[in-house]
Amino acid sequence: MIWNKNKECMSRDEMSALQGKRLNKLVNLVYHNVPFYRNKMQEMDLSPDDIQTIEDIVKLPFTTKQDLRDNYPYGLQAAPASEIVRVHASSGTTGNPTIVGYTRRDLSVWSEVMSRCLSAYGVTRNDTFSVSYGYGLFTGGLGAHYGVENLGATVILASTGNTEKHVRLIRDLGITGIACTPSYALYLAEVVERMGLTKKDIGLRIGAFGAEPWTESMRKEIEERLGLKGYNIYGLSEIMGPGVSYECQEQHGSHINEDHFYPEIINPETLERLPNGEVGELVFTTLTKEGMPLLRYRTKDLTSLMEGECPCGRTNIRMSGIVGRSDDMLIIRGINVFPSQVESVILDMPQFEPQYMLVVDRKNNLDSLQVQVEVRKDFFSDDMGRMLAMKKALSDKLKSVLSISAEVKLMEPNSIARSEGKSKRVIDNRILK
Repeated sequence: MIWNKNKECMSRDEMSALQGKRLNKLVNLVYHNVPFYRNKMQEMDLSPDDIQTIEDIVKLPFTTKQDLRDNYPYGLQAAPASEIVRVHASSGTTGNPTIVGYTRRDLSVWSEVMSRCLSAYGVTRNDTFSVSYGYGLFTGGLGAHYGVENLGATVILASTGNTEKHVRLIRDLGITGIACTPSYALYLAEVVERMGLTKKDIGLRIGAFGAEPWTESMRKEIEERLGLKGYNIYGLSEIMGPGVSYECQEQHGSHINEDHFYPEIINPETLERLPNGEVGELVFTTLTKEGMPLLRYRTKDLTSLMEGECPCGRTNIRMSGIVGRSDDMLIIRGINVFPSQVESVILDMPQFEPQYMLVVDRKNNLDSLQVQVEVRKDFFSDDMGRMLAMKKALSDKLKSVLSISAEVKLMEPNSIARSEGKSKRVIDNRILK
């Protein structure tokens, strides 16, 4: 099913004209309401009148995650506080989250693009959908929630935790669809089997999975164990949340809602635009965002773009699967984790050397993070109680900063390999091919 044929099946000329019109309006908005962008454009001797068509977007400055940090909390907000009706946040390398404000119209657009996604998966008004992302500052829960409601299906606010209860709800309420991380879907399958139930007992048919990297092998396992069809959903909190792009039932790339989010692919080193089909860094401009609009935001995600009508009938440009990142950010259980966050915690505690290693793994179908850190010679001890207290102190502080639990492994002095060049700080044992 195509939710909005007018926008999802536009000709390329019609889409380009619409994008150009919206870009001009956006540039005027940020120029007059966001000092950061006005200063950037003035430095480049640019005025809003210089941006008339979508091709003119290459004249505009890029926006980075560092720009968001430097303008914390509301420096990039374009709407007055009286028009901001909701705030979400994403994690970052510092103690400050990235604050994103939404106007009422922003939320309406978000619901619209999420309904497009769900319709592409085959969700209808007759479905009952469990939203099993976390509700709160994280965008996943409410993003999926209002998309389901806007489509007209029944939403179940399952959120996370108490998985056995969740399984019983799926069975007893006749829940037919679920939105969650792929790792949680695999854990859900384990619990279903542990409870002595089968995939026929629970009756799920559609899964909307995102917020973390996953593989085709994971998709196959989820589908086989839960008896559903799994679809990828992509988004970023800074841009909107889930719903930026989505798979259709053809599953040949993810359709980008490009009437709202204009995509580009650039070489992350030279910043030059790359042609469709070449892998590079994905960049988005929020053509219709009012609360915190962004010009040419560098996502750090590496992918490629595909033009041409899909067999499903949609003409929106598609993106391939994410093949990696151009920075050191890790996504663990839907949370952005930076090695520099861990380093700042370790450097703040005198018991530890600035020598550490992050080991990311997938255990029991859930992503896990182990932090290996060297204890300073004058703190290293045979006193088990003292070492356990040290371990707990670091574990608690990491959880506070990262928003996820990490296993701490205390290492003897000089046990972590040194490097004369750039130190290797991360071992990611997850298979992401």
